[in-house]
Amino acid sequence: MGLLANDLVHTIDKVFEIDSYASKMGDDKNIVTLSFSLTGKEAATDLSNFLERGYSFILDSDVTEGEQSDGSYKVFVELERNRDVTENIYEILDGVKKLSGKDDFKFRYYKSFRSHDATQDNLSEKVPTDPEKYGITMQENALNNYKEFFSNSYVDSIQMNENTITIHKKFADSVNFEFVHFGDTLSTIKQINEAFDILNSYPEILFLTKYLGDYNISKYGDKLVFENKDKALVLKRI
Repeated sequence: MGLLANDLVHTIDKVFEIDSYASKMGDDKNIVTLSFSLTGKEAATDLSNFLERGYSFILDSDVTEGEQSDGSYKVFVELERNRDVTENIYEILDGVKKLSGKDDFKFRYYKSFRSHDATQDNLSEKVPTDPEKYGITMQENALNNYKEFFSNSYVDSIQMNENTITIHKKFADSVNFEFVHFGDTLSTIKQINEAFDILNSYPEILFLTKYLGDYNISKYGDKLVFENKDKALVLKRI
């Protein structure tokens, strides 16, 4: 028996990712990957089967064998990168909306810090449909990728769920942050209204430097600013 409307209520994360994971079927420039996060392997398996059987343009759909560090299971979907791919993604999303009972889905492109409303216009703007433009898009998005931003750190894994970034390190407690802002360093710091705090924040900055690595970290009120090259990331500890 197939899935019906609302069968997967409360199981699907409303933020999904596009081109964040490598394709297992071919070159990434030719394949678009989607990833949905779900609570429970049975729900993930049901969604994967629904997608693979219901959409002829889907090349493959699969589920992670084990749960992720946050307890979720991921469903990976692979599509051909062509001029129809954003329409195909939107068609898939229409089915996922009906199963989940949600209509406010967002997507992150290439593990970007920012999520975008999953409209056809936003999908068309962010997702490269031409294999030859894929490499250019990846270069432009390099430091916008939260894993790339922390690629020089000592941590083992970084996850972003909606606006929460969780950083894991072996033999240490995880550290959680709320995402506030990301952009060019000068313009990002100019947008912060709180006063620069060096005396009271020194112990926390020292801890984060030892935990993450050699990043330029400063604090303004309750906002932490991490700098990498010409980019700045603003977070709050939670």
